[in-house]
Amino acid sequence: MNSSGFTLPLSVVSKADVARLVVEAERIDNERMAGAVREKVGSPTQSELAMSQQLADFLSQNQLGTETGLQWGELIKQLRALKENAPVIHMTFAVPADRESLQQLVAWLRSSVHPQAVVSVGLQPALVAGVSIRTTNRVHDLSMRSALKKSHGLLVKELGALRGNQ
Repeated sequence: MNSSGFTLPLSVVSKADVARLVVEAERIDNERMAGAVREKVGSPTQSELAMSQQLADFLSQNQLGTETGLQWGELIKQLRALKENAPVIHMTFAVPADRESLQQLVAWLRSSVHPQAVVSVGLQPALVAGVSIRTTNRVHDLSMRSALKKSHGLLVKELGALRGNQ
């Protein structure tokens, strides 16, 4: 098992989602171990451990077995490595982005940029419309504000021409 080979389901959008997978896997492993101890001493055990759809999707998509403690331990170790090393793309929007739109963006990022890319979403109403994208070495401002700044001279010229025609 190697974290660089993991495929993230579209429900895992952000680094916080990956962190939740780590916490949930640790919780389930702890509950599994506590259940084994209870079983040894004859106490009643919990029949089924609750698992989020994100973790279930992750396990299924990566065809991971979790029957033994060794498998859970290795899964947790690799999820922690993924949390630390997943490429993060910072996206700032003028208005809050809905989950479905973010999943579509993540699907494109994972097919075009990196298969384990996650996004960090910010909000900046001054962008007017569009998005600002920041990676570790580049910034792309695809906002209306940026487009208007670039066209400022042309806009002033056109407005002057309109005033002159009146």
